[in-house]
Amino acid sequence: MSHGPRRAPRALMTTLAAAACAAAALGAATASASASTTWLCKPGLKSNPCAMGLGTTVISPTGETEGTLTPAQTKSPKIDCFYVYPTVSDQKTMQATRRIDPEERSIALYQAARYSSECRIYAPMYRQITLAGLLKPDAVTAKMRASAYADVRDAWRDYLKHDNKGRGVVFIGHSQGTFVLRQLIAQEVDKQAAVRKRMVSALLLGGNVLVKKGKKDGGDFQHLKACTSATQLRCVVAFSTFNAAPPETAVFGRAGEGRSVVAGQSTAGTEVLCTNPAALAGGSAPLTSLYPSAPFAPGSTIGALTTQVGLPTPSISTPWIEAQAFSGQCTSTNGINVLTITGVTGAPSLKTLPDATWGLHLVDANIALGNLVTLVHGQVARYTAH
Repeated sequence: MSHGPRRAPRALMTTLAAAACAAAALGAATASASASTTWLCKPGLKSNPCAMGLGTTVISPTGETEGTLTPAQTKSPKIDCFYVYPTVSDQKTMQATRRIDPEERSIALYQAARYSSECRIYAPMYRQITLAGLLKPDAVTAKMRASAYADVRDAWRDYLKHDNKGRGVVFIGHSQGTFVLRQLIAQEVDKQAAVRKRMVSALLLGGNVLVKKGKKDGGDFQHLKACTSATQLRCVVAFSTFNAAPPETAVFGRAGEGRSVVAGQSTAGTEVLCTNPAALAGGSAPLTSLYPSAPFAPGSTIGALTTQVGLPTPSISTPWIEAQAFSGQCTSTNGINVLTITGVTGAPSLKTLPDATWGLHLVDANIALGNLVTLVHGQVARYTAH
């Protein structure tokens, strides 16, 4: 990165753990329809953070440059991706407006832009609970949470009416975005057979997706199962990343913990789903990490934290960095289900932020991004063939 790390205040780092909890209460109340959708990413936008170049520098586990590549990009994608971003807003109010700030542009680049090789990307702005709101949870109202969900719901309906035209859809979310999508998919997709048929898959990272204990379905969704093979459609990939056994108080991976609940649902008889995107049937496999070479929104809170995680950031000319420094395997410790990563020789030691209970939440979307894009590529081919 071109700028040095800035330590986030400890109080803020600790209270960031309320991010998913704030999102968990979304939608319990009925909200009125929001104003017309503001799109962060949409085909045809003049300034679209999801439409970036794909040139990539491959580095070794220790950070040395090994070569460059440019992956093939579908000229006319036949499916779409619907992306909902995590908690990033540094606006000083408890709830963000739909104004597009540098934080949203950066997170769209980091988490969604790479999928542009496979799909047209739609990403709505929504009035999420901000980082400031997480510091003062008592000031965050049910109406605020409901309107945040309503923004995404209305954007989805807007997209279906004006842009979808029967195309297949991949859902992509992380953290607060995943909590929003858990509810949206349950209410607007899973229960509606005609809409459900258009779903290619859902990548719901860092948001405690629930299934029946010992099963790959049930829990959040009635008809959708976990992805267990590369040829499966209308399935879910979900995981939270740790590089050590999660503590008993882990924020992610635990059913019944406050951040597992959406709209007052019961978590009895459920567990948090873990799907290894590199080995859908189970076991350990190498992970292909992809992340931008550009720094994340310099001066922002999340930007400061990302500089401390420990991923190598060599000075390169391409927009993307690719590395195979870790393998991953879904593990269960005291009923906490997470994707545990292990470094190869020379791999960097990644730092859990804000503490061990969070694991490597900040890298969920990028630690196996190469595997996820490869999975979507195959799913798209199968969906369009049928």
